[in-house]
Amino acid sequence: MHYYDVVLSGFGGQGILLTGDVLAHAAMLEAKHVTWMPSYGVEMRGGAASCTVVVSSERIGSPFAEEPCCLFSMSKPSLFKYQGRVKKGGLLIVNTSFVDPSLITREDVKSICIPASEIAYQEVGEHKMANMVMLGTLISASGVVSLEKTEAAMEEIFSGNKKKALPQMLQAVRCGHAWHLRV
Repeated sequence: MHYYDVVLSGFGGQGILLTGDVLAHAAMLEAKHVTWMPSYGVEMRGGAASCTVVVSSERIGSPFAEEPCCLFSMSKPSLFKYQGRVKKGGLLIVNTSFVDPSLITREDVKSICIPASEIAYQEVGEHKMANMVMLGTLISASGVVSLEKTEAAMEEIFSGNKKKALPQMLQAVRCGHAWHLRV
């Protein structure tokens, strides 16, 4: 992997920025160059939220992704906004719990449609872990970072008072990773 950029997008409150942070942290643990650039609306929950993560084996010239390798979409508006920008041959990962797969208009990219919220609820007991289920699928499908470094990053990020959420978060990432390997 020389260069891989991902736009993660959805609504505020879906853990989009946190997911990007975990991905960026995992890339740092793999001694890769990385940028993480958040973008969100003025609303705390329900507004648009996105971030771009660029991972490279070489220095990164810009944190922007004009034609990202991957779109991680957890909402219909984010799919509409970003799917046209994904580079030909790229990857779309869409949470079909919130987005109808028929809205995917690209045939020149690989699409992974995952009912992440249902998987999170059924496997982890918490639908709010859908972002971590999708992260597991992203790392499995792209190989941008390893599952082991993703788990290590989560253990560093979820320390102190946040540590109580760690077991569910790890389980959710593992479920998404395993789900992708089965499809």
